[in-house]
Amino acid sequence: MKQLREMSEREYFAVIGQRPGMFTGRTSFHLVTAFLAGYEGHADRHGGPSPLAGLHEWLVARRGRDCNHGWPGQILHIALPHGWDNFWDLPPEDEQRAVKVLFELLDAFLAEREATVSTQEPG
Repeated sequence: MKQLREMSEREYFAVIGQRPGMFTGRTSFHLVTAFLAGYEGHADRHGGPSPLAGLHEWLVARRGRDCNHGWPGQILHIALPHGWDNFWDLPPEDEQRAVKVLFELLDAFLAEREATVSTQEPG
């Protein structure tokens, strides 16, 4: 296995997606999204590229409409099209589905971004 510092963002987030509770204390949609926001804030603070830049817009395009939610809310709309009663207290099955869909969408977003970058690099 590669060392964490040698992984691409996509590879690193895939590792987190396999065992998110190991990184957040317990597996929770809100804890995982807070972890990712903190990761992005750290990169921004230290001059690195924003790993989630464009995610919100990508999710809006994928969903086909916008609302006043940030990217975590956009993911919940996609994962839970039936809606939810309490944003902060999701039933266990919705929580599990939201975390699963989060990492699926994150992987698809990063795969598209990697493909775009690789086609723009001089050959």
